[in-house]
Amino acid sequence: MFVDSHCHLDRLKMDDAELGETLKFARQRGVEHFLCVCVAVNDFDDMYDKVKGYPDVSVSCGVHPLHQEDACDYQTLLEKADKPEVVAIGETGLDYFYSADTREVQLSSFIDHIKVANALKKPLIIHTRDAREDTLNLLKEYKDPDTIGVLHCFTESLEMAQAAIEMGFYVSISGIVTFNSADELREVVKALPLDRLLIETDSPWLAPVPHRGKQNQPGYVVEVAEFIAELKGVTVEELARQTTENFYRLFNRTQRAD
Repeated sequence: MFVDSHCHLDRLKMDDAELGETLKFARQRGVEHFLCVCVAVNDFDDMYDKVKGYPDVSVSCGVHPLHQEDACDYQTLLEKADKPEVVAIGETGLDYFYSADTREVQLSSFIDHIKVANALKKPLIIHTRDAREDTLNLLKEYKDPDTIGVLHCFTESLEMAQAAIEMGFYVSISGIVTFNSADELREVVKALPLDRLLIETDSPWLAPVPHRGKQNQPGYVVEVAEFIAELKGVTVEELARQTTENFYRLFNRTQRAD
């Protein structure tokens, strides 16, 4: 069984009935759980209302580094993320590729998220792009020793992945790994230990080959898994088993279906 460890179900361009069918399709393909990730605290309530009827969907709470117009203060984030249905903090992090001009706001927001994760003892979901040094340095400076998390939709260097793993983090791979331009990422994935690997779609974006150009959806995490399994020379079943175990170990407040 597979898990889509990072998707944005509230961002899919479909109504409630279509969302139900989309999740049904994913389940039929062997996807047993979905983590719906928040990108703006202001949107959390609407996101949760959309998915709360599905027992196999968990949620996070946070502010994406590219959504700083929706930034909130520490106390607001703490109160919202303390809800029992929230299994993780984020996504948060730093993105200097698309928004270097908001660097200072991003840094402040990221520090707040780390401190909330420390306080609530919930894992972090981190977006990082072209900000390797600052991302790692802030984690080293502000996170508690037992605060862990995941670098999601990873496209950075093996050295960064190894540094994060040494801090107890996991690394999640999306459909980008299937793209023709992703030769460097494929070499990184080959070197990553299976017991620190997660898989995701980041739906509705980044649909893997052969679905490029379509709206991404959680069921396509199977293609991500199949591609990674071939890269690493393991069976799809082994890749699915290990990444699913990793998911529940990291997001340990998630209720696994019997």
